[in-house]
Amino acid sequence: MLKEFKDFIMTGNVIDLAVAVLLAGAMGLVVNGFVTDIMMPIVGHFTGGVSFEDMKHVLSPAVVAADGTVTTPENAIMYGKWINAIINLIIVGFVLFMIVKAYNKTKAPAEEPAPAGPSEIDLLTEIRDALKK
Repeated sequence: MLKEFKDFIMTGNVIDLAVAVLLAGAMGLVVNGFVTDIMMPIVGHFTGGVSFEDMKHVLSPAVVAADGTVTTPENAIMYGKWINAIINLIIVGFVLFMIVKAYNKTKAPAEEPAPAGPSEIDLLTEIRDALKK
């Protein structure tokens, strides 16, 4: 059983999947850094300095005691983080689109299929005409 497991783990598909998962995680960090540190400040600039991260709708404010300690935390809908996630998704989707588009340009063009022969109806018509003669 140990040998079968070793054979399974060492197959190319499992190794390829492991490499792909690790690269995807690293790529996620790069894209997240790009969106957070580069794109969101640009978006914030064009929206008048608004930081989407801080946008929220407070359902119930925090209760603060006289000594300044928070007895009940604030309950809020953090819709700004959701907006950030949507912008992140759009940017990631566009980047992936551009990568796939560039990759498709590097692939060799597919060979054109051979021209199709006569259809079944054309062949039957020829046979009929040949039998009439």
